[in-house]
Amino acid sequence: MLDLHHIFAMQKKALFFLLALCALGWGFTSYPTVFAGIAIGACFGTYNFWILVRRMDKFDRSISEGRKVASLGSALRFGSGIAAVAIAITLPEYFHLISAVIGLMVPYVFLFIGVFVSSVRNKGN
Repeated sequence: MLDLHHIFAMQKKALFFLLALCALGWGFTSYPTVFAGIAIGACFGTYNFWILVRRMDKFDRSISEGRKVASLGSALRFGSGIAAVAIAITLPEYFHLISAVIGLMVPYVFLFIGVFVSSVRNKGN
C-alpha cells in the first residue's frame, strides 16, 4: 500500500496537469468561469489534503510516543472549503460555484484512482 506522502506527491503532479487543462479551457472555450471554478476548487482541495497528510504525521507520532492524540484538523479543512465557496459566491463573474465545489472533490477522486491503480498493480505481482 502506498503511504500518504507518496499519494500526496502523485496528487500534486495530477493537480498541475489539471490546472494546465483548466488554463486551456479557461482561455480557449466559452466557459471560462467553469474552468476557473474547477481550478480554485482543486487548489483548495489539495490544500485540504496537505493539511490531512500533515495532521496524520502528527497523529502517528503522538500514538507512537504514547502522548495524547491531537485533532486531525477537520475544522481547518472545513473552513478552507467554505473559503473556496465564499470566493466563488463573491466573484460569480470569475468563478462558477458548482464547479468550485466539484473541484474541492478532485483530490479525493485522485486518491481513489491511485488506490485502485495500486491495488491492481499489486494484485498482478
